[in-house]
Amino acid sequence: MKKVYRLKNLGCAHCAAKMERAINKLDGVKCSIVFMTCRMTLEYETEPDINEIQRIIHKYEKDCDIQ
Repeated sequence: MKKVYRLKNLGCAHCAAKMERAINKLDGVKCSIVFMTCRMTLEYETEPDINEIQRIIHKYEKDCDIQ
């Protein structure tokens, strides 16, 4: 399955790259973040824990939220 999310308050391209690398380490999840459009695409077979993904995002940017 593939889902696209908007990332509100994504302010740094370098942080977006770090988020993408960290999320890609989760089992069965492929993540792509495009800083210019503030979009995150997740591909997976079993839906990942969105709270875990939000935690990873907050590790790099406290004000960035998944919408």
